[in-house]
Amino acid sequence: MNARAILYSFSPKPDISPPRKTPSSDFSHQSPFRIRVRVRIHERHCVFSVSARRKVGKEWAVVKSERYKVSDSVPKSVKLEKAFNDVVKGQEDSERVGPWWEEFPKRWVIVVLCFSAFLLCNMDRVNMSIAILPMSSEFNWNPATVGLIQSSFFWGYLLTQIAGGIWADTVGGKKVLGFAVVWWSIATVLTPVAAKLGLPFLLVVRAFMGIGEGVAMPAMNNMLSKWVPVSERSRSLALVYSGMYLGSVTGLAFSPFLIHQFGWPSVFYSFGSLGTVWFTVWLNQAYSSPLEDPQLRPQEKKLIFTDSVSKEPVKVIPWGQILSKAPVWALIVSHFCHNWGTFILLTWMPTYYNQVLKFNLTESGLFCVFPWLTMAFSANVGGWIADTLVSKGFSVTSVRKIMQTIGFLGPAFFLTQLSHIDSPAMAVLCMACSQGTDAFSQSGLYSNHQDIAPRYSGVLLGLSNTAGVLAGVFGTAATGYILQHGSWDNVFEVSVGLYLVGTVVWNLFSTGEKIID
Repeated sequence: MNARAILYSFSPKPDISPPRKTPSSDFSHQSPFRIRVRVRIHERHCVFSVSARRKVGKEWAVVKSERYKVSDSVPKSVKLEKAFNDVVKGQEDSERVGPWWEEFPKRWVIVVLCFSAFLLCNMDRVNMSIAILPMSSEFNWNPATVGLIQSSFFWGYLLTQIAGGIWADTVGGKKVLGFAVVWWSIATVLTPVAAKLGLPFLLVVRAFMGIGEGVAMPAMNNMLSKWVPVSERSRSLALVYSGMYLGSVTGLAFSPFLIHQFGWPSVFYSFGSLGTVWFTVWLNQAYSSPLEDPQLRPQEKKLIFTDSVSKEPVKVIPWGQILSKAPVWALIVSHFCHNWGTFILLTWMPTYYNQVLKFNLTESGLFCVFPWLTMAFSANVGGWIADTLVSKGFSVTSVRKIMQTIGFLGPAFFLTQLSHIDSPAMAVLCMACSQGTDAFSQSGLYSNHQDIAPRYSGVLLGLSNTAGVLAGVFGTAATGYILQHGSWDNVFEVSVGLYLVGTVVWNLFSTGEKIID
């Protein structure tokens, strides 16, 4: 029922019925009435009136009712005030036209800010891989010391995955992600100071940096689980994770220039200071939940909560229930299998280009950027495909299995082709295709935490990403052992084998349905 019908049905009715027919009546042959209803909406009330016209001979006579004021005094039983306020609010929202940045959906402001955080995350992480060359020359570090420094980051990163998930799920993602960016930015800025003080100080600072980046991913997952509806989950996560890929590209591209122009400390000072800019915007724009945002428009809030889950805060983590579910273990195992191949390719790719394809170090660094760009592009393409399939009626389970199967079998196929390729250009293309299909995992296992346990998505990501980090640590070390006793073909065979194991486990035990409330 529209607003005018509601107002008419509950307003006093003037008597505008035609007079009874009498022998002396002048209206015995009158034409039908023409009735006009007028409603004027003011700020807090409506003015309601009715007028009628009837023909008397050759003239029209006008009969008007009194003006009736319909205000807040209407009985609550008819809920007229609520209906009226909803109509007025809807009119105000539909007629309001403001700058585009005010109309931009708030949930996507959160997504863009998370994307920016992960851009800074990988910028601050990869700058050491470039700066370590002049640093080792200045401080006379041997290769073993360089390896120790590079690995010290993972000490903190590995320890804070689960803790970060618990923290984010209990106190809110805004506080945890804000802390993470500030923490690792400070550690980045302090890196030159620590290096000059001595090796132990540098190792501690790098471990501290790992602590900050370790809690960032669970905090981001917690934020998106509350802000992004299921229909937009894949593309939002793909965009955020593509920030990591583009952060690596940015760090690898700008670090050599800054080192050449201003010296190696400038990389840490400039990259670390960007965190303060991000944190200022984050404090003013971000909220842990849509319920906490006073400026969120009603239409967007309705959209988020219509396609979302309970937003009650987490007080106790049901560890027994979480660890007893087969889809949880499928997620953990698949994350391990996925990261084994991914970390090997990203860590050893320059060495492969140099030893096998005979590129010099400059060319190796240049071609290392290409797979990152491919991953950023294909991750977003995969996200849009996944969300489109969900919107067209495909089950979330089917979509997650399809996308992750591509994320496993795609890299496995292209890695098997490397041993049959002699052209360096084709080898680089094959490597890029391997990483490009790998990025479809963002719409597979990386989106699945929010599917199966939305309230505990931070904890669940902490669990699975711990397995992923262990795969990176063990896989990187195992690759060196394999190369010492075998060949690159053996390295790729191990990765392909784990990709196949992950494919089987994922398709047998994963689900896109909520299994933990």
